[in-house]
Amino acid sequence: MEQLKLTRPSAKYLDQISAYRQEFLAQAGSMDGCGSLRTMEAAAWLGQVEQLSRPETTPEGWVPSTQFLYIRESDGRLVGMIQIRHWFNDRLRQFGGHIGYSVRPSERRKGYGTRMLRDCLPHCRPLGLERVLITCRDTNEGSRKIILANGGVYANTVFDPENGENFERYWISVTA
Repeated sequence: MEQLKLTRPSAKYLDQISAYRQEFLAQAGSMDGCGSLRTMEAAAWLGQVEQLSRPETTPEGWVPSTQFLYIRESDGRLVGMIQIRHWFNDRLRQFGGHIGYSVRPSERRKGYGTRMLRDCLPHCRPLGLERVLITCRDTNEGSRKIILANGGVYANTVFDPENGENFERYWISVTA
């Protein structure tokens, strides 16, 4: 089985982060778990990731978060990103949840998403989270499978009037 690791973003990965961003933009894909990477160049995004890592530097209207890159060790390739939000604002409580993630389009259907979420869950405990809310669009079968494979328990489906989509909401225990 391929070795993968969660690592914090750093300047070492700037080129990889830029390439990850470009791959999503070229495919018009949803970049969940990447914060503002869709609208920011990689270097500026790294600054924002650092800012969001501490409550005292988190801008108003945002919540503190921990950002990870998921790196395949054999070739050092960035295959996914995952973000833990330390607590909720109103939007996250309804539609976003504690954790957002994405897998690079060219690296999908290899089990990376399931492994990345599994590897991320232990990082929630030190934040005081006993369970986490994870959401996915009701049309995203891949994300639903990732959540269920990690013990997700369906709560409900909510309609987001801002983008006209339904989101399924799941809870995962991180205390077991």
